[in-house]
Amino acid sequence: MDRLTNTIRPYAWGSTTAIPALLGAEPTGEPQAEMWMGAHPGAPSRLDRAAGGTTLSAVIAADPEGELGAAAVAKFGPALPFLLKILAAGAPLSLQVHPDLAQARAGFEDEERRGVPMDAGHRNYKDANHKPELICALTPFDGLCGFRPPREAADLLEGLGVDSLKPYVDLLRAHPEEAALREVLTAVLTADREEMARTVTETAAAAERLGGPYAPYAGLVHDYPGDPGVIAAMLLNHVRLQPGEAMFLGAGIPHAYLDGLGVELMANSDNVLRCGLTPKHVDVPELLKVVVFEPSAPGVLRPEGGAEEVYETPIDEFRLSRFVLAPGGAPHTLPDAAPQILLCTAGAPTAGELTLAPGESVFVPAGEKVELSGSGTVFRATLVL
Repeated sequence: MDRLTNTIRPYAWGSTTAIPALLGAEPTGEPQAEMWMGAHPGAPSRLDRAAGGTTLSAVIAADPEGELGAAAVAKFGPALPFLLKILAAGAPLSLQVHPDLAQARAGFEDEERRGVPMDAGHRNYKDANHKPELICALTPFDGLCGFRPPREAADLLEGLGVDSLKPYVDLLRAHPEEAALREVLTAVLTADREEMARTVTETAAAAERLGGPYAPYAGLVHDYPGDPGVIAAMLLNHVRLQPGEAMFLGAGIPHAYLDGLGVELMANSDNVLRCGLTPKHVDVPELLKVVVFEPSAPGVLRPEGGAEEVYETPIDEFRLSRFVLAPGGAPHTLPDAAPQILLCTAGAPTAGELTLAPGESVFVPAGEKVELSGSGTVFRATLVL
């Protein structure tokens, strides 16, 4: 078992205070958006197995079966199939979707064939993997997830009283659901930018005045003035997670996180296709190939089980669970068939011989017995064999 040293990504939307508060550190004044725990080549965790330290990705590459177990290598290949993060949104993230596995492989191979540099700003596919993900709230957490039913979206837009939104309202009411959502999202994202900027300004003013169901969308224009993503966002469901609640996002589901601190677990990928609410690269045609144009209610997940509370998802590459350890409680011996990362988010629990502070994590290779004890909250990221 190894204590991990993890990279914090300073994306512009990150909170300046949430991750430092969790870690008990002084804020730097700069945004701290995500802390990555895993072996993704973009920011692999470090550990102290060699003189001067090494990366978790290097350790796994040197002995995949020894670190991951033969069954995991046979099922997922010689790499850790999941990536664990702490995510701290201080401003809205980009409105985005993730590809499925076939789309990711095709997109990655295409960009490799065309010689698009891996670090190019316009590169869409950083790897050949899909990116289903699960977000679990540590604080109240606001997000947008999945399309509203078209008639509900039409009612919401019509209620703003903005004349330039009327064509979208008419389209949402005139066509079958899939066609309506496709036509309106395409029209919003490809509209004349100057005309759209005026529409966004009027929409934001109306949303701020009306409040209520419009409140989650009113603030978007302050961060992204004139951005068509403000209108596109209103096609999506708003969801607020309370601490301990979670939300699963599959391929093709449009979403954006707005505010809050959470634990995020996903397949080991960094593939994101954006369509708004971002200064980063936007590729509308590619995004439209990936989006699933059907209404989907954002199902809120609550952990199930006894001492180990599990967030059930349909994905084998990752499995998230939580232990809330009470003072004086019995220790818990963890299953050892698969590799796992343990993350402390509260208290001072003990994993084996290591005591963890909030924000600290450890990697446990397959086959190593670990006992959790003490007091605090520990999230366990592993996979399904």
